[in-house]
Amino acid sequence: MQISSATFIASSPSLKLCPETDLPEFAFIGRSNVGKSSLINMIAGTKALAKVSGTPGKTRLINHFLINESWLLVDLPGFGFSKTSKEESRKIETMIEGYLLRRDNLRLTFLLIDSRHSPQKIDLEFMAWLNRNQIPFVILFTKADKISRALHTANPSLYRNSLMATLNIDPVFILTSSEKKTGREEILNCIEEELKFRHA
Repeated sequence: MQISSATFIASSPSLKLCPETDLPEFAFIGRSNVGKSSLINMIAGTKALAKVSGTPGKTRLINHFLINESWLLVDLPGFGFSKTSKEESRKIETMIEGYLLRRDNLRLTFLLIDSRHSPQKIDLEFMAWLNRNQIPFVILFTKADKISRALHTANPSLYRNSLMATLNIDPVFILTSSEKKTGREEILNCIEEELKFRHA
């Protein structure tokens, strides 16, 4: 898939205020500071689509971007930011859950995980929640350029083993690097295949 256009559409504080559209949506979500904005810009082929910040937890709204005039990329707020108040954290959780559970045109969710770290409880619990609610997801391991090539399969394998042991699932995972543009083609292929499947 080639990206010919990428346009910001709207930022919404809740599901009910999201744009009314029948276009298929592909959501990106992960813990704060996982590199989501940089990855979204890499996928879209621009440095300015999603705002990149050095401050974790910056994204607090549901952001919609129109890609190729035919589908929507959705940037969801990050979760698990320790400096966020309990009230604010719960508000963000409610926003995320509302979108993922009730957005009818959501086709696939990409869950971003920092490839430098071994399996984290919060990520495993979120994957269990996605699986329990039958929300299809692909795992994107970010910041692959920050680790040695020898470690590229180490932590992904630990996650895979844990998911097989606890949930009996083996989701697709893609190793990515915003700096090196690693994984871009594989992510776009996932989206393209899903679009073809829905139109078949």
